[in-house]
Amino acid sequence: MRSSGFLLICLLFVFSCTSHKSTKTEAVPIASGYMPSLAKDANNNMHLVYGNGDSIMYVASFDEGQNFGNPVLIDTLTDLVDNATRGPQIAVTKNGLAVIAVNKQGNIISFTKNARGNWAKSMKVNDADTTNKEGFLALGSDGDSTLFAVWPDLRNDSKNKVYGARSTDAGKTWSSNVLVYASPSGSICECCKQSVVIEDRDVYIMFRNIVDGNRDMYLIQSNDGGLTFGAAQKCGSGNWPLDGCPMDGGGIVVNAGNTKCTWRRRDSIFIAVPGNTEQFMSRGKNATIAATTSKTALAWNKDGRIFYKLDNGPEKPVGRGKSQVLQMVGDKKIICVWDDNGIIRYSLFDI
Repeated sequence: MRSSGFLLICLLFVFSCTSHKSTKTEAVPIASGYMPSLAKDANNNMHLVYGNGDSIMYVASFDEGQNFGNPVLIDTLTDLVDNATRGPQIAVTKNGLAVIAVNKQGNIISFTKNARGNWAKSMKVNDADTTNKEGFLALGSDGDSTLFAVWPDLRNDSKNKVYGARSTDAGKTWSSNVLVYASPSGSICECCKQSVVIEDRDVYIMFRNIVDGNRDMYLIQSNDGGLTFGAAQKCGSGNWPLDGCPMDGGGIVVNAGNTKCTWRRRDSIFIAVPGNTEQFMSRGKNATIAATTSKTALAWNKDGRIFYKLDNGPEKPVGRGKSQVLQMVGDKKIICVWDDNGIIRYSLFDI
């Protein structure tokens, strides 16, 4: 009788372990590479793109970030840019995936993956040749067929401006490029990555500006799918007088019309709702953000390590490395992917 009871306890324990997905808080390696970009689809499948030499690589998880499969070569791009917060970007569309990447000459190339799993090169995104010399990219999707790509562009006057292009067929073709923003100082901050998010027909773009010697983050919005843009709005109330680029672009998230931005000023990470005073979150740099309708997560670098924080909770360590990206996995977990000295790693954390 005693042995039967013990066996029952063991069976219940095994069932409880196998019926709930584990949380991988340790740093799990995926592959060799640099500059990960992470997107999720409506089923919480994770889609990851990164660079390795001239190779644009893709790998996916179909069990909510528990495990990643074998990397697949999308294509090679001679002189691919995949360093210093510059790298290929990925977005999910209704029936596939879209990726953009830039070479050292400053040309942006688009790739698509259809529902059958085939990758194909589509076209050059920038319609003026070799204009993205800085190599920064951002790519947003409405989850259907509309994409918006953003980059710093030197055309006409050799000054960096925010330019963009729109695709309405999931990345197969791209519109004529549109000037999103030109700074009154002549140039936006040269070496800071832009961010872009699409919700319905609203396109939100965040970038670091230069105004009166201050290098602060600004948000600009389109209400017609990226055809036209309104006035740029400064994020937060503080200023950062700086003669030189901090190489730090921050991040933006939009959920049901609720917008939050995170960025670095001096040695501090802030978060704010546009139009409101910013809130100090931690010391560090290179912040990234992810959110559900009720929870917000940040991750950042500090002293060669990555940390994360959920809402106003305590900051917690992730691991050594940089170039971290975040996604919420439903409303119960966060996945963080990063570059640890040429090894792409990931961890899962409970919310």
